[in-house]
Amino acid sequence: MLKTVSVKELIQQKKQSTSSTAVLEKVVPILLFAAAFISVLTTIGILFTLIYETILFFREVSILEFFSGTVLRPLSPVDPQFSILPLIMGTLLTTIIAMFVAIPIGLTTAVYLSEYATKNTRKILKPMIEVLAGIPTIVYGFFALTFVTPVLRDIIPGLEATNVLSPGIVMGIMIIPLVASLSEDAMNSVPNAMREGAMALGATQLEVTFRVVIPAAISGIIASFVLGISRAIGETMIVTIASGSSKNFTFDVTQSMQTMTAYIVEVTSGDAATGTTIYYSLYAVAMTLFVFTLSMNMLARHISRRFREVY
Repeated sequence: MLKTVSVKELIQQKKQSTSSTAVLEKVVPILLFAAAFISVLTTIGILFTLIYETILFFREVSILEFFSGTVLRPLSPVDPQFSILPLIMGTLLTTIIAMFVAIPIGLTTAVYLSEYATKNTRKILKPMIEVLAGIPTIVYGFFALTFVTPVLRDIIPGLEATNVLSPGIVMGIMIIPLVASLSEDAMNSVPNAMREGAMALGATQLEVTFRVVIPAAISGIIASFVLGISRAIGETMIVTIASGSSKNFTFDVTQSMQTMTAYIVEVTSGDAATGTTIYYSLYAVAMTLFVFTLSMNMLARHISRRFREVY
């Protein structure tokens, strides 16, 4: 038997419903603002800490010595020297090697998935490639140290047990999914009408790919490269395990070198007492690393906006 509801009760229910909706409309924006504010506040806090501790470091070490010297001997009891150039050199060399591996393989993979693979093949291959991104970086580090380095030493006799070459190669393998996935997304966003128009004019599949699709998706492709570089610069565990801790300023990739992230790990592992110059040096190195990665991210945003095609 159906319950009879009076008009007065209906009005009361409507008022209660409207009241709860109004409360939600007021509360939800406050919660969202609080979440955004916490994120901004955390960023400001990290940046303030970096700047403050970096200033303390530069009270004891000149900026000129830090950015122009080529010797880094922070633990020397007689004449400690703090130059970041050996760390920058190690970071740049590993990054360059990584991108030499990641860009051609990642871009080729993206072209195949976007332009040549069937729909079912893409559904199978893309998740399998992206699995590489889910492997812990410490596993990549051991892979570089225990497998890639021995293989390379059979090919390059002078290769040291810890070197820059093997972690650079393995970092490139790790970054392949990032480049491939973002580039493939950029290519897929190109309208099919452009492909069909080019084919209607007699272009082959290869010509359509390299003269229509890639130029149209160039902003997304370059942005994926820049983000890959940023990822390589900030990588820690692979280089900490496989590149060693020698603070060499050299272009020889067969030697052991240390990157900025590996130096931070070394200092925070207990080699330096709190309040010492070497302790503050990790903040100066972290600040430099922050500027590097921020510059890369801003460059990626600029490229995406500068060359973005609107369809």
